Amino acid sequence: MIVAGVDGSEASKEALHWALEEARLRQTQLRVVCAWARPQVGGRIYIPPDLSDPERLRQAAQEQLDGFVDEVAGESPGVELERVAVEGSAGKVLVEAAEDAELLVIGSRGRGGFAGLLLGSVSGQCAQHAPCPVVIVRGGAQAPERQ
Repeated sequence: MIVAGVDGSEASKEALHWALEEARLRQTQLRVVCAWARPQVGGRIYIPPDLSDPERLRQAAQEQLDGFVDEVAGESPGVELERVAVEGSAGKVLVEAAEDAELLVIGSRGRGGFAGLLLGSVSGQCAQHAPCPVVIVRGGAQAPERQ
């Protein structure tokens, strides 16, 4: 099984394209994982009920993930897909999701703050701590070719 980490960014879209093609070539399942977190608020401010209900947040994250995967993979992606939205920090969630994977695929840059960096903090964390090989897809990367 291959795990692809996505966050809705262009880099994760390219990583998902790459992972889909690699899963086709290997004839294996693809698990698409998206991490989500509860909003961090402090002080005495009003928190709308939607933002304080973890089940609603999980459901919203799953719906966004499903829409993203449908947009990228289409109706029939040609591989068995599992879509998982998990609460937690992205790096930790992806490293844990890769426990039983043969490969972890992520984009080089996500939605983080320092767009000029070649490698984001999540991709760096995954490269250092994942229990399997990691492919970090940079913008404009080509999908793998069958040899």
